[in-house]
Amino acid sequence: MDTSKYLVKQDEKVDLTTYTTSEVNVQSEKEVREKLIPETLEKLKELHLKLQAEESKGIVVVLQAMDAAGKDETISYIFSNLTAQGLKVTSFKKPTDEELAHDYLWRFHKGLPARGEIGIFNRSYYEEVIAPRVHDLLESTPLPDELIDEKIWSIRYKQINNFEKYLVENGFPVVKFFFNVSKEEQKKRLLERMKNPDMNWEFSFSDIKERQHWDGYQHIFEDILDHTSTEYAPWYVLPADDEWYSRYIVAEVMVELLEKIDPQYPEISGEEKEKLDEAIKLLEEEE
Repeated sequence: MDTSKYLVKQDEKVDLTTYTTSEVNVQSEKEVREKLIPETLEKLKELHLKLQAEESKGIVVVLQAMDAAGKDETISYIFSNLTAQGLKVTSFKKPTDEELAHDYLWRFHKGLPARGEIGIFNRSYYEEVIAPRVHDLLESTPLPDELIDEKIWSIRYKQINNFEKYLVENGFPVVKFFFNVSKEEQKKRLLERMKNPDMNWEFSFSDIKERQHWDGYQHIFEDILDHTSTEYAPWYVLPADDEWYSRYIVAEVMVELLEKIDPQYPEISGEEKEKLDEAIKLLEEEE
């Protein structure tokens, strides 16, 4: 797979209407689901085990999207196949009073992975340049008045870029996925959740409320992709109407990133090797 076609190049002027929400002339869903994804997952699991064993680097994965675009399902069908001990998934909701009393990035530190882990942000610090703009919430947040002006979003983009660069330079590569779902497909999925009693639990009335701001969200997502897709922390735009193909892209990108990191199982040598040989002999001779 050529994953570069989904990559947002640094300083690219993004128009989401030029990014497909549904792939055509690609493999059938059955082939993707039953052959391609399982093959890629086998590679991903082996590389993840090496990452966990080596404990040298960790990976930060950001998932961002409109409601019902497929973030949770990607976690379920791709990342949940990995070893649980080396996986950390954090979902972020509306900030608490305690979180509002700190800088806006403070609450996201708890989701960062340790070395050897993949840390997944189901929504992320990018919410801090989305929701306040869509709903005009800045005036109600505990920010000093002098910080609230038209420059605040460009300043936050710079801060986020610096935060991600800091992570990368400390051994925590960052990769980000935007699930580009069409308005028509979102409507279909929301109606399915609403009409199917077994799926009612997945539905929130806020999903319908947020849908009324569709155009505003699209404009802000474009702005985010414009300003925060960098060589060290890139964004990938997924054709989210095709759920299985989007999951396949995510798996392939993760394999590419891990192959670049090239983690290795630690080798035992010297005195430790002698102790290991003695322990093996002791167990083999045990009656």
